Amino acid sequence: MKILTEAMLRSAALGEDTTEYCVDADVFVTPLAKEYLRDRRISLVIAEARPAVMTRTPVKAKGEHTYIDAATGEGYLEKPEHMTHLRANVLVPKSHPRIEFRGQLDALQAEIICLQVKAEEAHAPKLVEDLSDILLSTRLILGAEVKDEPLAPVKILGMNTEELRSHSHNVKKYFGIDHPVPDHRMGMMAADLNRLRTKVREAELSAMHAFENGDGSVERTDIIEHLNRLSSGVYIVFCRWLTGYYKGGQR
Repeated sequence: MKILTEAMLRSAALGEDTTEYCVDADVFVTPLAKEYLRDRRISLVIAEARPAVMTRTPVKAKGEHTYIDAATGEGYLEKPEHMTHLRANVLVPKSHPRIEFRGQLDALQAEIICLQVKAEEAHAPKLVEDLSDILLSTRLILGAEVKDEPLAPVKILGMNTEELRSHSHNVKKYFGIDHPVPDHRMGMMAADLNRLRTKVREAELSAMHAFENGDGSVERTDIIEHLNRLSSGVYIVFCRWLTGYYKGGQR
């Protein structure tokens, strides 16, 4: 599912003469994004639903070579249970580093969604919004890896790479606190946000294993860099929570 957040609308820098904003029917528009549009008297237009598109292209039968082993080039008539798709009809073991990385991203998304539920229960809509932005970034990474496409530059929390680095490295300047040392007295939400940061780090390490070559070089530096920025984004959310930024639906 695609997500439209307030931060994404702010980044779009809509002109004063904008009267309508159109989204596809399958896009989830967050409550704060809707409020942002309403405050600016911009009508939200939902496009007609498009026919459903399969996420995986059906594999054409090619006899004994319907499926191909990525490592050996061996052909299979049926997909072995211990293997899965790397790309199209190309198979790898389910323990392959690329598949493990996809699993890490899947687990990361589940962690974010659980946190969003807790944020809703804590009446912190802006936190839900920021977590939606983190979730969208995670899904974009997964999509780029599975489709073997470049990951286009994307802002996180409305910030570009330099802004994320600046905020995460200069906590005193932007948040008025020293770099926080996680502690049980900070409460459950802070503990969960700190755990989410470590989960992003685990996904980044998994990406390194998935894309490193035998000569020490790595592929998909775009994905690895984006995961590093995503970690900074979660750290910023953690700091925001500690300073009361999200209390009472503060925006």
